[in-house]
Amino acid sequence: MIRFLFFLVLPFSLFADESPFYGTWAFELPDGNPAWMKVSPSEDGPEASLLWSVGSARPVKDVKIEEGVLTFSRSIKWKPFGKSDDVRKTSGEFRGELVKNGALRLVTTQFPEGSPEKSEELKLFGKKMPPMPSAPDLSQVEFGEAVSLFNGKDLSGWKLSNPEKTNGWRAEGGVLVNETPKTDFGAYGDYGNLVTDELFEDFRLSLEYNVPAGGNSGVYLRGMYEAQVVDKDSRMQGIQGPGAIFGRIEPSENAANPGGEWNNYVLTLVARHITVELNGKVVIDNQPLEGCTGGGISADDTAPGPIFLQGDHTSVRYRKLFIEPVVD
Repeated sequence: MIRFLFFLVLPFSLFADESPFYGTWAFELPDGNPAWMKVSPSEDGPEASLLWSVGSARPVKDVKIEEGVLTFSRSIKWKPFGKSDDVRKTSGEFRGELVKNGALRLVTTQFPEGSPEKSEELKLFGKKMPPMPSAPDLSQVEFGEAVSLFNGKDLSGWKLSNPEKTNGWRAEGGVLVNETPKTDFGAYGDYGNLVTDELFEDFRLSLEYNVPAGGNSGVYLRGMYEAQVVDKDSRMQGIQGPGAIFGRIEPSENAANPGGEWNNYVLTLVARHITVELNGKVVIDNQPLEGCTGGGISADDTAPGPIFLQGDHTSVRYRKLFIEPVVD
């Protein structure tokens, strides 16, 4: 009798949830700024990317999960609280372990730049984010009455996210004006970001912005997802250009106006999915938001947050800010 042996080859994706480390994690840095990490499987073993305070998520190296411990390497240079005279560096080695309540304790060492002998332990605790929900049917979503976020006369309902920063914001002729001397695209600045007193969950936000040629600002939804604010001809294009969710989602086209002209944004955030309409053109259509963008104030996708206007970059103007919360 001839016997046949059959081997069942299972797709790699079936093993994607084997490790409790796999998924996305939200952290809060000691200065209150966000950090975010994604750990996922691949055919060559685990891989990970890390966002630290500002910028975009970047891959890390030497990722291993052995005996309940996650390790990886990445050197980081950052400025706590955005202070130009306080530059920190990490050793480059990270160690993560799961602790009570499912939190991820991530430990590294940091030191003032140029003074490795002053190293100290830096310990963060991460919250695991729930899986991405399905894309919502926006035709079935009910939005409430539009509420004005800016009265055109003063900064009522708004405040600096960091009161120690310089305030460049004022109301002038129905326009929310931010003036700063900064002209470069550096991640840090001495001027303050503006946030609403009120916190929001899902909503549709409409506004107009006017940024000078070569200018740079951003609108953060719930304080964590940045819709990029630059002019049509900015050197920042694609995933960092007009209409982009900075470092996360590239727009289908550059629909911005030249510097010095007004642009209209309609930003719809529902169930961790984003639709971006720029000057009447849908440039991002109900796409999932994998995680926060750098420069915000939170990485927790599950938490409500403010509308956040970036003021620590260049001068910019906003007007006609209206929000329509989703009716629960």
